[in-house]
Amino acid sequence: MLGAARRQLGSAPMLGQVLRRLRPATSARAYSAAAKEMTVREALNSALDEEMSADPSVFLMGEEVGEYQGAYKITKGLLDKYGPDRVLDTPITEAGFTGIAVGAAYQGLRPVVEFMTFNFSMQAIDHIINSAAKSNYMSAGQINVPIVFRGPNGAAAGVGAQHSQCYAAWYAHVPGLKVLAPYSAEDARGLLKAAIRDPDPVVFLENELLYGESFPISAEVLDSSFSLPIGKAKVEREGKDVTIIAYSKMVGYALQAAEILSKEGISAEVINLRSIRPLDRAAINASVRKTNRLVTVEESFPQHGVGAEICMSVVEESFEYLDAPVERIAGADVPMPYAANLERMAVPQVDDIVRAAKRTCYRSVPMAATA
Repeated sequence: MLGAARRQLGSAPMLGQVLRRLRPATSARAYSAAAKEMTVREALNSALDEEMSADPSVFLMGEEVGEYQGAYKITKGLLDKYGPDRVLDTPITEAGFTGIAVGAAYQGLRPVVEFMTFNFSMQAIDHIINSAAKSNYMSAGQINVPIVFRGPNGAAAGVGAQHSQCYAAWYAHVPGLKVLAPYSAEDARGLLKAAIRDPDPVVFLENELLYGESFPISAEVLDSSFSLPIGKAKVEREGKDVTIIAYSKMVGYALQAAEILSKEGISAEVINLRSIRPLDRAAINASVRKTNRLVTVEESFPQHGVGAEICMSVVEESFEYLDAPVERIAGADVPMPYAANLERMAVPQVDDIVRAAKRTCYRSVPMAATA
């Protein structure tokens, strides 16, 4: 990227001098095409590696992405392979390095900015929204901002209220941003590749607790040309009695709930949104028109959330198909507690989804009757 940076962004060599660190003695890793499973961490790492190899304008920056190889080891081996001019360790100054990255994107480079947690993106939210999201519209299409903001989002475990927020609804509210939330290794790999190649700013919301999870992966997904379309949901499980819609870690919970429901004679269809903005309204409504019932699941706060938007889409387009009130499962409307027992109560659990699905099928006592 250094040559391209010198031609396109005169300050890039200075950025390298300011932000670079000593290169660690690490060895590059490679993946076997015969692999049958891949963790989400490996999927993200391989996507970054392949896109950097294919396009010299792609570069990474963030706290500890280089020497330490990423706080969650997503960028492992990339500093050694691509050097400190394309893998930039930054100071703890989100507003500063995010602004630098947006400026680089203005000049045709493709930055991938890592936030150690998306909670820290609040320090940089002016650049994300006012500088990145709005520039294409305000320039009448003359300025593209091909930039990815990525990192762990939502609740982890025992990190308290200030490190546990889900930003899906926050950023999905903003015209000019695309917002993605992968669940599986296939999602992570295909969506991150699509995000890096996209001409517009993309907020890429990962989940810390999924990084170590392994998923089956096909040879097609391992191909370097593979990517997933932005704005398309995936039907993870076919069903006919109730639709359960979720994203990120909650997709796994929805699948567990569907398995439990199947043993009680309820066939649940599980939809993995993958893309929060744009939202695949066609897939959502097609499923609801088939099952006639809907349960939405998200970790974030209920008010003005992703679930609320899904519900409104169904009310607008498929209201006459509903045979039961929509059920919305979300995090508790409180700052995340630190105590483990309270934390568990503040985020949705599999049993919550099962009970909600049963209520839509009139297989249990409604909540109002038990109040």
